[in-house]
Amino acid sequence: MPKAYWIARVDVRDPETYKKYVETAKPAFERHGARFLARGGRTEMLEGQARARNVLIEFPSLQDAHDCYHSPEYTAARAIRQSVSEGEFILVEGAE
Repeated sequence: MPKAYWIARVDVRDPETYKKYVETAKPAFERHGARFLARGGRTEMLEGQARARNVLIEFPSLQDAHDCYHSPEYTAARAIRQSVSEGEFILVEGAE
């Protein structure tokens, strides 16, 4: 089964509240086997619109990534994030 990747590109308006999102989301990521590959480091925009924060998370499967996003724990965290940021979130199945 191929791994899956959660790609998040976010502009944060309130960094202090965003920290609450990160802490609230942590149990969902742990429960679904998430592994952070990139988390807000330096970026270079080559094409398209840039976002201030870019995150790449690896999951054991597309189902795990999907279940994490829709879990009760992440649903609570998502409400916090959406109140203080704008962005795009994409789930991508990896190559086998």
